[in-house]
Amino acid sequence: MASTKDQSTRTTAQIEADIVQARDRLASNLDELAMRVHPASVAAQARARLMASVEQKAGRAYVAASGAMERVTAGFRDEKGQPRPERIVPVALVGVGVVLLIASARRRHKD
Repeated sequence: MASTKDQSTRTTAQIEADIVQARDRLASNLDELAMRVHPASVAAQARARLMASVEQKAGRAYVAASGAMERVTAGFRDEKGQPRPERIVPVALVGVGVVLLIASARRRHKD
């Protein structure tokens, strides 16, 4: 826009051109606002935020699970990376016992 001093010397054509430019800027701003508040746009933005949040949480869960698994497997290996039978055998026996108890309970439940 022209300054106050320049406004007195502006022609009608210049004023009309300024009005047309202002009207075009206003139309552009209104179109942008309409796109921002359109339900499909709002839903797409919400969906994108949700997906980003889910991906972030899944990534954190993966890292946590990976670290936990690493700590568990480290307990069953010695410093050289070899299996430690004195720890593996008792855990395996407990696992077999749990499976047998579950199978026995199911068999009793069916009878």
